[in-house]
Amino acid sequence: MSGAILEISGVSKAFPNVRALSNLSLSVERGEVVAFVGENGAGKSTLLKILSGDYRADSGTVVLDGQDISHVDPKEAREAGLRVVRQEPEIVPHVTAAENIYLGEFPRRGNVVDFREMRRRTADLFEEGGFTGFLSPDAMGDRLSPAQKHVIEITRALKPGVKVVAFDEPTSSLTAEETERLFALIRRLKERGLGIIYVSHRMHEVMAISDRVAVLRDGHLMGVLQTAETTQETIVRMMVGRDLAKGFERTDTTRPNETVLEVGGINSIWHRDVGFTIRAGEILGFAGLVGAGRTELAKVIFGEYARNSGTVRMLGREVPPGSPAKAIRSNIGFAPEDRKGEGLILVRSVIENASLAVFSALSRWGILRSRMMVETVAPLIASLDIKTPSLEQEVGKLSGGNQQKVVLARWLAAKPRVLILDEPTRAVDVGAKAEIYRLIDDLAKSGMAIMLISSEMPELLALSDRIVVMHGGRLSAPIEKSAATEEGILRLALGQAA
Repeated sequence: MSGAILEISGVSKAFPNVRALSNLSLSVERGEVVAFVGENGAGKSTLLKILSGDYRADSGTVVLDGQDISHVDPKEAREAGLRVVRQEPEIVPHVTAAENIYLGEFPRRGNVVDFREMRRRTADLFEEGGFTGFLSPDAMGDRLSPAQKHVIEITRALKPGVKVVAFDEPTSSLTAEETERLFALIRRLKERGLGIIYVSHRMHEVMAISDRVAVLRDGHLMGVLQTAETTQETIVRMMVGRDLAKGFERTDTTRPNETVLEVGGINSIWHRDVGFTIRAGEILGFAGLVGAGRTELAKVIFGEYARNSGTVRMLGREVPPGSPAKAIRSNIGFAPEDRKGEGLILVRSVIENASLAVFSALSRWGILRSRMMVETVAPLIASLDIKTPSLEQEVGKLSGGNQQKVVLARWLAAKPRVLILDEPTRAVDVGAKAEIYRLIDDLAKSGMAIMLISSEMPELLALSDRIVVMHGGRLSAPIEKSAATEEGILRLALGQAA
């Protein structure tokens, strides 16, 4: 099968102070995967929202299989056959997986919802996607793992009538095995003649799964490349308009011997006798597979989750358990993996989000002092190069990389002695990622002790002074940077001898 199934012609979109897309034109062929790449703010999300009917373009047309869908709403876009697998799954907590998939379009028998038929259809969709056994149609929404939530989002897109599927950062919560399962599904969809849009910051995935790569920068289409005829370096150069170093290396790994954080004998429902130390100016990397307990350990240390036994000490003083407020007062900061759900208040401003950890210092008699907020936050916004129209901009309207920088600005304002970073560059583009690496390096050089949790092996190897590996709630002995290898870390993550 050949011929364009999706044609985008001259699409432009502007917002106050921002031109998001400028006269963009490209097509997606039947049975083809086109990757959309670009830095955060390049226009990828805006384009997807125009395709899905969430936004209406200021000019230009979108034609799907001969049908003009330039002015449809989201429901009409889905009915026409264009489905978007969103980066942040929208899950209703207290209904089943099957009900989440069929929300708004339940199969009925007369005027009654046919739950048996809905469950059967869901099981068929799971089988088609290769997810049978990974998720039950009867699983409740509030008990799903991040990966299972993504499967719900993917499965929604597979319902009958689909012609084009757009995947927006689909592997951000998936393991390597789950990612390969998704790729197998995409290949089957190609064979059926569907058009596939694949948005990702992970260049190795783009090279592995796409046929062509559309490069966006500042709302402009910089070019469309045949994947087999290009390189990651060429794509990145087009994305950022400059050369980036092939890899990041710490500029100075010397550090004092002062131990800042001591964790000893932690036992919880996820952990067994976990202990480690972090010194001033040190970055201790935490490796492990999804479900190993790394995020849960961070939340135990920060006081968000309970510990059954064990101690957490800052500079020799006990940190009381079960209270994030007390952890913050003990000079511990935490930037969570789920920045939208846990790290930010999306409907509040940049300045409010960046000030959250220091509200008490910026208030008098319980009233926040605006001038002090601006004096504290504005220099941080400038130094981190956070792209925002103003300090009053809703943080939810910023790109992912800029949102992550706002979270980091908060902790720069608070100046903790220990900063826990959980997947700090998740769904962040290569340019912003390099900036965040430099920031983490600078924080360590200033004497801050950093607990770095990451699923990206090159990131851990580049940034960490030592690496520990978690498997089944247990922690390995620390591995010095000079002795750490991807193969050795993976063996430990799988529960094998190094």
